[in-house]
Amino acid sequence: MPKVNVYDMAGKIVGELELSEYVFGVEPNAAVMHAAITNYLANQRQGTQSALTRTEVSGGGKKPWRQKGTGHARQGSTRAPQWRHGGVVFAPKPREYRYAINKKAKKLAFRSALSDKVAQNSLIVLDKLELDAIKTKSVVSMLGALGAEKALIVTAAKDEKVVRSAANIPGVETSTVGTVNTFEVMKYDKLVIVKDAVAKLEEVYAQ
Repeated sequence: MPKVNVYDMAGKIVGELELSEYVFGVEPNAAVMHAAITNYLANQRQGTQSALTRTEVSGGGKKPWRQKGTGHARQGSTRAPQWRHGGVVFAPKPREYRYAINKKAKKLAFRSALSDKVAQNSLIVLDKLELDAIKTKSVVSMLGALGAEKALIVTAAKDEKVVRSAANIPGVETSTVGTVNTFEVMKYDKLVIVKDAVAKLEEVYAQ
């Protein structure tokens, strides 16, 4: 089973934690991770882009000039795509980009991402993360001590103090066990996860 050091908020090692082999020690499956990330990004798309075709723009009912004898190329409408203010060829229209992938594949992708972080020594386990007040400086100081300037911070449940304290730090994001996903884990250089969140992840993904 993989083992990692447990740190306090000052960056000092305060213990060691044995991680679940099934959740944090699998062979990363790059293909499944790619599929999960592609799915996540597709599901974030609003699909609201829209443009007008030549049948939808106003005007253009009259033929601009006669068919022959002018020296110009023949034209049937001033709203054809080659004209200024003309319609768009194959104009984009609102559509739904969402699609689903297999739940087992989704879980495998997430476990692969976690395992990759462990293999790259990019997973940092915190003994606890407690803030007395909403203070960005406290989180910056903690991340500096841990050597994790660009990081995803994962807590067991939403902590408003942590969320708001980290909100304005560039390259830092917060998440919870219930919302964290493969894309977020792979996006950041370091994964800073609180010890009780590790236990919850193992409970959810060990099945």
